[in-house]
Amino acid sequence: MSARPRAILFDWDNTLVDTWPALHESINAALEAFGQVPWTFDETRKRVRKSMRDSFPDLFGANWEEAGEVFYQHFAAIHLEKLEARPGAEGMLRQLKAAGIYLGIVSNKNGDYLRREAAHLGWDSYFGQIVGAFDAKRDKPASDPVDLALQGSGIAPGGEVWLAGDDKIDLECAVNAGCVPILVRETGPEAGEFDGHPPHRHFHKCQELSNLVEKL
Repeated sequence: MSARPRAILFDWDNTLVDTWPALHESINAALEAFGQVPWTFDETRKRVRKSMRDSFPDLFGANWEEAGEVFYQHFAAIHLEKLEARPGAEGMLRQLKAAGIYLGIVSNKNGDYLRREAAHLGWDSYFGQIVGAFDAKRDKPASDPVDLALQGSGIAPGGEVWLAGDDKIDLECAVNAGCVPILVRETGPEAGEFDGHPPHRHFHKCQELSNLVEKL
């Protein structure tokens, strides 16, 4: 059985909350504004992985910052009303916090919007640090945001820190930071999906994670 973690850092989008509808509408607003074909919902789910500063230059070239402004104008108008907690997420956070586990967020969502969403749900008190895109020198999968998320905790990146997310970029970030990669999502790993950074554990539901930690 694994050692009990001292800290767990979570991805945000589609690990703790469901934000696909707002992301889908906003990316298509930017694509259409610059004469590109909008994505299907399935394409959005497959293609949205990296932060804006790492992905928009490839999509929009020299216009990437202007496209980012269009995206955020649309996103700002809808993201809170469309925000939904993932099943069991709040109960898991409450249980882990009560167990004395340090909690943080490492997300590729813009940090200002990320913290606004956490406050909207009343979850900001669960986390020592809430780190989003542009907060650190580099974004996931680089290790920089992990260092920032642990700042002030007295805990160093390593085997006592779990990084939990739903996507390969989260597990790659965990490996890059020397932390324990944890997959949290209903579906299991696809063939070859996590080559080089396989999950140490896979939890189908949020509550499974906190229940296991209590037993360690």
